[in-house]
Amino acid sequence: MKKRIPVDQAVGMVLPHDITEIIQDEFKGCAFKKGHILRLEDVEHLRRLGKEHIYALELSEEEIHENEAGRLLAAALAGEGVKYSDKISEGKASLKASCNGLLKIEKDALYRFNLLGEVMCSTLHSNTPVKKGEQVAATRLIPLVGERALVQEAVAIAESTESGDKIIRVLPLKKVKAGLVVTGREVYYGRIEDKFEAVLREKMTALGSEIIRVGFAPDDINRIAEEIRLCLDAGADLIITSGGMSVDPDDVTRNGIREAGAVDTVYGTPVLPGAMCLVGRIGKVPVIGLPACGMFHSITVFDLILPRILTGESIGREQFAAMGHGGLCRKCTSCRYPVCSFGK
Repeated sequence: MKKRIPVDQAVGMVLPHDITEIIQDEFKGCAFKKGHILRLEDVEHLRRLGKEHIYALELSEEEIHENEAGRLLAAALAGEGVKYSDKISEGKASLKASCNGLLKIEKDALYRFNLLGEVMCSTLHSNTPVKKGEQVAATRLIPLVGERALVQEAVAIAESTESGDKIIRVLPLKKVKAGLVVTGREVYYGRIEDKFEAVLREKMTALGSEIIRVGFAPDDINRIAEEIRLCLDAGADLIITSGGMSVDPDDVTRNGIREAGAVDTVYGTPVLPGAMCLVGRIGKVPVIGLPACGMFHSITVFDLILPRILTGESIGREQFAAMGHGGLCRKCTSCRYPVCSFGK
């Protein structure tokens, strides 16, 4: 309810509009913003602005101000690896990553949250790699004053997702020791120079992990399996193979992966580049079989699945199938991944 009130009686009430201040040759701007909750120290300032009376909002018990709502909504939405400030700007609360990691969004719960109408939350896409301090979401009550019951309903939705997790999380990436097996006669016999190792070392280092062993094998199932086992013996907790993943009869890398003991193997993805990728595991050690596209394209399916694997997620047929929507790289002249549609 809007009321005309003497300034010395308006402490604790809410301004429904901005109040401008002008100091000749020095300043012209907003002295008090809409939504400001008046304090005792504001009274003399308002009088200097010629305000003996102001219009203020007086809230009932059933109503809630946008700033209080913003704090409640942010607290309910923010999960592991996400921070927010109690300082609300114009009703909006910003949520940021508190660590480097992978953003995870409970999309169904976010949809139900936004269906309420007078509250909102916008986020980056789920499975986006993010840096510490990067904004990942924002939330607010849309009107200046809303129904407290509706905000409480939004909070309940945010705190009761099917998974039991908060709607917005940033999962840290494990630091792993990877073993790389480069396959193919052309590399093994020195006919061409291997390009995979340098590319994969750079990608692993960027995510905080390292390659501890590099093995080379011709197109021979047993030799490939042997090199994988040597990587495991060296302490690798992630195995990556490169090359030999196509339908050519000489490309036997996936058979070598299985010979090394891999189970739960899934071959083929609806992602380009990267359709001929394979994932599996040997014991608890994830295995990724990369096709040759990883050498020619800066971003492939490998860049989409590696961060997810480093959070401990298992990638299988269901996860691959869901990647078809957004799984076509546009091959931009200047790559801006992950600020693009690929993998989203």
